[in-house]
Amino acid sequence: MSKQTVLGRVTQLAKANINALIDQAEDPQKMLDQLIRDYTNNIAEAEQAVAATIGNLRLMEQDHKEDVEAAAEWGGKALAASRKADELRGAGSVAEADRFDNLAKVALGRQLQSEQEAKAAGPTIASQSEVVDKLKSGLDQMKAKLSQLKAKRDELVARSKSAQAQNRMMDAVKNIDVLDPTSELSRFEDKVRREEAKTLGKQELAASSLDAQFEELDGLGDSAEVEARLAALKTGA
Repeated sequence: MSKQTVLGRVTQLAKANINALIDQAEDPQKMLDQLIRDYTNNIAEAEQAVAATIGNLRLMEQDHKEDVEAAAEWGGKALAASRKADELRGAGSVAEADRFDNLAKVALGRQLQSEQEAKAAGPTIASQSEVVDKLKSGLDQMKAKLSQLKAKRDELVARSKSAQAQNRMMDAVKNIDVLDPTSELSRFEDKVRREEAKTLGKQELAASSLDAQFEELDGLGDSAEVEARLAALKTGA
């Protein structure tokens, strides 16, 4: 997958309008399940491609760093050779001085080559860095969109279950004796209220039990403090 293909695919998926897709779908939950699979697969593919792009960028940056370091190293060698040539020339060793000057020229040529290579790589590295930033941003958006898709799917499932429960309730109400609906409904309401009251009772009992435990813990703390103070009095601390 080329960088352009990855970037285009990432951008397209990141900009997808989930609500519009849901509105157009005959079966929103099925459509969301498929979208989640598509996004998950595309994210996995894009992550591999982006990782490769980042790896290539890091290699270019490493080569650029080596070129810069090489240029500095060759510059140092050229300076050393030039100084040695001046020293030999001052001592009357003209031939040796010329040899070291030639070495200085070779080193300067290598320095120039390294500088040119480093300079040539600069725009490419900058361009690749921009592409990597866009790909990373697009991947982050895709992952956020995937979370949104999952949340929408979960919301639809919950609403579907709620609707089914309501339909079952309505069916139950329809089955109540039509000759005496008031009494049947009243008994049904009483049953619900008893269940609610039982729940409240359990909650209150649990709360009171928990409060009692904390009160007992506070009492133990006070007792320990009294004992500690008594010990301090006896030792004169």
